[in-house]
Amino acid sequence: MRGRLTSAALLAGLVALAAPAAAAEVVITVDKSAQRMTVTVDGEARHAWPVSTGASGYATPTGSFKPLRLARSHFSREWDNAPMPHSIFFTEAGHAIHGTGAVGRLGSPASKGCVRLAGSHAATLFRLVGTAGPANTRVEIVGTEAFFEASGTGRFGAITRFDPLRDGIMAPEPRRRP
Repeated sequence: MRGRLTSAALLAGLVALAAPAAAAEVVITVDKSAQRMTVTVDGEARHAWPVSTGASGYATPTGSFKPLRLARSHFSREWDNAPMPHSIFFTEAGHAIHGTGAVGRLGSPASKGCVRLAGSHAATLFRLVGTAGPANTRVEIVGTEAFFEASGTGRFGAITRFDPLRDGIMAPEPRRRP
């Protein structure tokens, strides 16, 4: 009897070792207020990168999403065949996380609603999501894109740190040159 129990325990241990390990859980959090992405794997922060979310008039949706489709090389049919390398599509409407060549704009809202990040970061994220699988990946979009109009210019820009005494209605009038 003891031999059978030992054999059964040994067999159960071997089966457990042979079973594939559970895939890692990847959480991609995009904070539109800070224009930053944080990537965690099994609860451990792995990456933090600047991003660009939707510019004025082009909102990036807020909420919790699952990747719907991954495309290593994609060109937008909607936006003049714009390149979208290492795309991770997360809405049916076509919103994606993807690489961009406009790295000088990262850190401020500049996209048509997608989440842009540097090309090398997009490639790293694409590989990570591909390895973990879309079922084990969650995309969390939080915060808001904040915009202000520079007095009388008609141009809009991003506010990343709002101080009502400096930026709001409480701000002093600008000094005029004589």
